[in-house]
Amino acid sequence: MIEIILLAAAFLAGAMNSVAGGGSFLTLPALIYAGVPPVAANATGTVALLPGYASGVYGYRQDLTPIGSLSLPLLSVVSLAGGLAGAGLLLVTPDSVFRDIVPWLLLLATGLFAFGNMLAQRLRSLGLHGNGAMLGTLFVVSVYGGYFNGGLGILLLAQLSLFGMTDLNAMNGLKNLFSAVLTAIAVVAYAAGGAVEWREALLMTVAAVAGGYVGARVGRKIPKPVLRTGIIAVGLVMSAVFFLK
Repeated sequence: MIEIILLAAAFLAGAMNSVAGGGSFLTLPALIYAGVPPVAANATGTVALLPGYASGVYGYRQDLTPIGSLSLPLLSVVSLAGGLAGAGLLLVTPDSVFRDIVPWLLLLATGLFAFGNMLAQRLRSLGLHGNGAMLGTLFVVSVYGGYFNGGLGILLLAQLSLFGMTDLNAMNGLKNLFSAVLTAIAVVAYAAGGAVEWREALLMTVAAVAGGYVGARVGRKIPKPVLRTGIIAVGLVMSAVFFLK
């Protein structure tokens, strides 16, 4: 029974991360239910979702494009550095602090995505735009992703929308790429810190891969207004769940 719950959670989480993010809100409770301690459950769930991110990148491969003059390799290196920093921070953060800041971060991410176009115009009017700002905010978001994977997709979409991106297929492609890169290096750090329960992680990996690919293919066919509304709804629900904990 426990194995079935973990497999189902991983499949749905892989699909969710591929389209809108928030898959950790399925894997984390499932792993805790299975008896894994909270911090280890976060690390283990992240390991399980890594291949799902990779398959999501493949699903959106036709939509991957550079951001202006910023190449995909450069953007990926910045995301990798942030993911490593965030993973290191998680390994030294007390559980009480970890629980307290998560809902606020998720609520902020949802607000940024919902009002991203308006905020982008304001930022540009203040001169807070350009390659430096893009790389800097990507690094900060990647630190968050390495620290706690929940809601990462929404936060990445919010960050991209702040810089004028409106094509959700292109945004999802970049989101999956950055998620895969920063999660890969975070997994290395988690493993080195002994925070991964490998049996559960390997069990959930296969289901997450299938879910990530299915989510990417289905997500490209959903009307953009519907997808945007769904992403905002997911963010609000996730925020409420953690505020009520």
